[in-house]
Amino acid sequence: MNQFEFAHPWVLPLLLLLPLLAYLRGHWGKAAAIEYSGLSLFGKLARGRKVKPGGWLSALRYLALACCIVALARPQKVDSSTQVQESGIDMMLAIDLSPSMQALDYHKDGQELSRVQVVRETVGNFIEGRPNDRIGMVVFAGEAYLMSPLTLDHSWLLQNVDRLQVGLAGDATAIGSALAACANRLRNQPAKSKIIVLLTDGANNAGKITPFAAAEAAHALGIKIYTIGAGSADVAKFPIRDAFGRVTYTTIPVDIDNDALQKIADIGGGKFFRAADYDTLKHVYQEINKLETSKVAIKHFHHVKEYFTWALYPGLLFLGFEIALAHTRWRRVP
Repeated sequence: MNQFEFAHPWVLPLLLLLPLLAYLRGHWGKAAAIEYSGLSLFGKLARGRKVKPGGWLSALRYLALACCIVALARPQKVDSSTQVQESGIDMMLAIDLSPSMQALDYHKDGQELSRVQVVRETVGNFIEGRPNDRIGMVVFAGEAYLMSPLTLDHSWLLQNVDRLQVGLAGDATAIGSALAACANRLRNQPAKSKIIVLLTDGANNAGKITPFAAAEAAHALGIKIYTIGAGSADVAKFPIRDAFGRVTYTTIPVDIDNDALQKIADIGGGKFFRAADYDTLKHVYQEINKLETSKVAIKHFHHVKEYFTWALYPGLLFLGFEIALAHTRWRRVP
């Protein structure tokens, strides 16, 4: 960022004193060197040339003073920049979008929310809290799909989070496929820390790779895994739409394989979280945010180019003219 400024701006108000000084000097003038009884002897001189050398000399003196005051204020051009060096955390988010994510077992401010609605909000807040990390996203149900590659463009990533809805990845729950897809995206990255955060509300029942095999492969690649089980403890309210578009509700059992998610986290060197309500899920992402902190080193560069000589040299020139003319062409006696 380039900007022009004064190092000592408090000096500049002295410029306002120059007109006052000129007025007082012109009003009072100097004491007479020789006293006369009358001015009739100078009548002819008064009718002579009307140029007033004293006025020009005073103007040069005040210009010199003004330039010197500006020079004392030290005008300068400041070029400042900031360099951010991030620690290099790459993170893949694996989000379950199986049909059970429509269950209405979360509550916020007295309002029923589906699991996918809460996930959109909490994942969005989590992404906004990590501006220096590259984050990607995989969604899964019966299959795993890449929703976003690793990116620092979090605005675009948040747009994809807002698009999360059940039905994007089919039915069933392929946890192993999701872990494998995330690990595949992270394996060739040079980041110092690689993390998978997996959220599901069910048990693995699809896919060609088991969750434990995928977790072992990720661990071998130096990838840490956090797992989140989302959903209430027993049964959940579930919406059903009939052929006429009418919505009715039933209850479905909560089928989260807590033991499997715990084992996946243990293999991946991470941690398992159980989020049975809205506040808990929100705090889960906050805790992961604290566990995986991004260390950011910020360097500030400050280059200053001084311009006080642009005012000082003209000031000295005006002062030189004033002194030279006062002792030569416009010399006054006495």
